[in-house]
Amino acid sequence: MTNTMMWSTIPVDTEIDLGDNGDSEDSEEQQPWKTQLETVMEEEEEVEEEEEEEDMVSTQSDTRPLINERDPRQMNECLKVSFEDVIAEPLSVRTGDRVWFWSNALFEVSRVWFYRIVTAVLAIPFSIIAGVLFAFLTCLHIWLLTPCVKVIFMNTSWLERLWRSLLDIFILPVYHSVSKSFTSISMRLTSK
Repeated sequence: MTNTMMWSTIPVDTEIDLGDNGDSEDSEEQQPWKTQLETVMEEEEEVEEEEEEEDMVSTQSDTRPLINERDPRQMNECLKVSFEDVIAEPLSVRTGDRVWFWSNALFEVSRVWFYRIVTAVLAIPFSIIAGVLFAFLTCLHIWLLTPCVKVIFMNTSWLERLWRSLLDIFILPVYHSVSKSFTSISMRLTSK
């Protein structure tokens, strides 16, 4: 039986106290074991931590759009269309290579630029219309629909009790009898 030892590979910071209790700003010069590179790296780490905290706060905003990730929920997977998805030639019928190349190039360029032009013209008005529509529907839902549904449920609790009683009287016994009849069925497999 062999004993194996596991050594920890987690880095551990060790402070060395040389007896200097001075809190002066010249402490870097008084600590010869600390190189300038280590000092610079520590300062960069502090700056990065501050930037990460600022980024975290700024990305938590609902109003700031995500520029790099514009379809995070993959709502428009069906629109990932390339030239080969639209136009494909069988082996029996082929155009010239130059025609195929220029058709592909013109398809991609016209698709991208026409989309950019149309969105530059229509994106802002449509986003305003969509924002107003969703705000209106949200207001109707919160201030009209939900209170009406609550009033209906409050005034029809007797109907819910009646429906539950009817189900318990007429439907539940049928299901109990069917389940009892199926529990008596057993299967046995035999091989010849």
